[in-house]
Amino acid sequence: MPGPASNGHAIPRARTSELLRFATAGSVDDGKSTLIGRLLHDSKAIFDDQLEQVAQTSERRGDGYLNLALLTDGLRAEREQGITIDVAYRYFQTRRRKFIIADTPGHEQYTRNMVTGASTADLSVVLVDARKGVSEQTRRHAYIASLLRIPHLVVCVNKMDLVGYDEAAFDAIVEELTDWTARLDIPDITFIPISALRGDNVVDRSESMAWYGGAPLLYHLEHVVIAPDRNLAEIRFPVQWVIRPIGDEYHDYRAYAGQVAGGVLRPGSEVLVLPSGLRTRIAALESFAEEIDTAFPTMSVTVRLADELDISRGDMLVEPDDPPCAARELDAMICWMSDQPLAPGRRYAIKHTTRTARAIVDELEHRVDVNALGHEPADRLALNEIGRVRLRCSAPLMVDRYRRNRTTGSFILIDEASNDTVGAGMVVGAR
Repeated sequence: MPGPASNGHAIPRARTSELLRFATAGSVDDGKSTLIGRLLHDSKAIFDDQLEQVAQTSERRGDGYLNLALLTDGLRAEREQGITIDVAYRYFQTRRRKFIIADTPGHEQYTRNMVTGASTADLSVVLVDARKGVSEQTRRHAYIASLLRIPHLVVCVNKMDLVGYDEAAFDAIVEELTDWTARLDIPDITFIPISALRGDNVVDRSESMAWYGGAPLLYHLEHVVIAPDRNLAEIRFPVQWVIRPIGDEYHDYRAYAGQVAGGVLRPGSEVLVLPSGLRTRIAALESFAEEIDTAFPTMSVTVRLADELDISRGDMLVEPDDPPCAARELDAMICWMSDQPLAPGRRYAIKHTTRTARAIVDELEHRVDVNALGHEPADRLALNEIGRVRLRCSAPLMVDRYRRNRTTGSFILIDEASNDTVGAGMVVGAR
């Protein structure tokens, strides 16, 4: 089957074995949208009609060049203001991998959008303007990447063409950010000097920066190892739906659908059902109505069990020897997403995996000063602020610490009156 077309030619669609989700972030005008446009253009992942539309819009705006940022600035307000407001998702693939890009906003005003876009990322690309150096927003984005436990961070020092491809300018940014991120828990940081506008070190190596001995960005994205980042040790399977088809031919059929959140599921594996505490074994695994031998994160599958048990949505199949904590009290880091501030004593609905309960804010322990990496006393959290809270839930939630499992260690808070999501949380302790 032909794949996507570029310059009028179809590219044969390769069989790819992995999907990499990555998010881009950076200050306003650091070139995030241009970088993504360059990736899509130089990897031949866009169509002629898209290029023609971008060319026409670039000419109408008087840019004087093919403005590849217009490929991702989808909202009218974004095109008019030249900034990213909402999270824009883009999809492309090469012969080695498939990619989902979350182009997240750079302005502090849209921190909540960045958290949303980066929450499922395997890798974060943070852009730094080579002329301006490390900014407060650079530090904010690196901190959020650390908070969200994104295992791989790529710092692209952009606009190197505007500093004459000066190695010293690149080295100064590397040194400053390396010293600052030493206080964060980021296991893998890579620095790449680029020019998104000219394409230097984005898809192909730059002849203007012979002093740089590393790989270009796309090569790094294609080869970074992501499988060990997922928790394959402890089984975690939140039940999303109970399947009981109607009809005589389905008389004995009962199955449970959901997405694997941890571990490797196999027929014959023993599992513990929470919160009931009953034990059983996996009889079969199904995907798209076909039986399969294994299931691992983040596959959506159907599980059939050896015993008929009372299991419903919100229950969880887990590793019997290492289950999560069934907790009513949570210590968590919260990114606040509402104009109405968070304050102790407030009540919310809490959604954790497929389970929903009610929660009250018992205590706001501190607010985070992202720039200084310090803690400030606070009696409320305003929009886009991050802090540590203690929550008390109406029913036990089967949680792991976020650093152990990003799926079973995260939750959202919901305003029951408006049904709006007002906070995103990461569990740091439970009891």
